[in-house]
Amino acid sequence: MSISYINIRVDNDIKKEAQDVFSSLGMDMTTAINIFLRQVIYLRSIPFAIASESAKKVPKPGCMKGKIWMADDFNAPLEDMKEYKY
Repeated sequence: MSISYINIRVDNDIKKEAQDVFSSLGMDMTTAINIFLRQVIYLRSIPFAIASESAKKVPKPGCMKGKIWMADDFNAPLEDMKEYKY
């Protein structure tokens, strides 16, 4: 196997934080990047979702208030389904 070198520019703070994470996982930056590249090859795509901030719709706590109900009797919803049973 021959070795190739890749030179990239990264913000110093991002590099340091990433190195800290990789170190806590027991690997160095080179190993982490090689894992990423192998996943790209295996999946034939980026191995995580990429979306703009506006596309990320994270539900806020309490947003379903009044939209979800719970029956007083646990079996009540099952009784409603009997008519659909064959």
